Amino acid sequence: MMEEVPTSVLSDHPCHLGEGPTYDATTDTAWWFDIREGLLFEAQLGGGGVRVHALGRMASALGRIDAERQLIIAEDGLYVRELAHGTMTLLCPLEAHNPTTRSNDARVHQSGTFWIGTMGRKAEPEAGAIYAFHRGKISLLFPRISIPNSICFSPDGAIGYFADSARAVLYAVPLNPGTGLPRGEPEVLLRHTGIGGLDGSVCDADGQIWNACWGAGRIDVYSPQGERLRSLSVPARQASCPAFVGPDLSRLLVTSAWQDMDTATRAADPQAGHTFLLKASARGRAEPDVKLA
Repeated sequence: MMEEVPTSVLSDHPCHLGEGPTYDATTDTAWWFDIREGLLFEAQLGGGGVRVHALGRMASALGRIDAERQLIIAEDGLYVRELAHGTMTLLCPLEAHNPTTRSNDARVHQSGTFWIGTMGRKAEPEAGAIYAFHRGKISLLFPRISIPNSICFSPDGAIGYFADSARAVLYAVPLNPGTGLPRGEPEVLLRHTGIGGLDGSVCDADGQIWNACWGAGRIDVYSPQGERLRSLSVPARQASCPAFVGPDLSRLLVTSAWQDMDTATRAADPQAGHTFLLKASARGRAEPDVKLA
């Protein structure tokens, strides 16, 4: 059954493609992106409103390096961003030679390794891949991915999850907890059926997987065995990615999008693209810092 939990609007800016939310517990700050419009959002959850930063390029995710810097995953590479003045410096290119692709879903493993997904700008079949940024170098993990999503990790760092949304499959792969790199082959954890599709995910402190069901206006919670445990309503049909936020990490920030909606569809979904806070009664986990070397 669909749960209706207390929900508020964190930002009513209608994101074309809201994605990549994360939370810096040291400053009580949430961050997320509008990929299509090249925007980065910054929200002080304790008060102070929402700031919007124009990046000048498509970007989809970030990891905290330290108190002064972030690592931004963008359409042509990885950039170090200085928080004080927003300056971005290219650290290393990623598929910069391929104008048909861009970055998509990404998340930092407990070891500091950053998993990064790429995809075709028009979702071309098998045009994307999943990479690992580990000890200053990028390596290819999984090629021929159409729409990489749901990158997240079990609390002990021993299992990685990812989806190819085009195939409606969520995979689980054994990892070296100390490096965040695979030590086996991916296996199918679940196949999504019914309305909507697998989009972004995050793991909680109990190992449950919280997935945004794109096109269905909900967050689905799965056990580590792939059993659906809960479904929480989101007031926008195209929910895209969740993140645990707040001092006790009990709330869920959820991004959404109006991508591919015509005028009539947007009118029927007036909060499409808004960013929400759900009182989910969750036990979240703080996101780890990314390690540059």
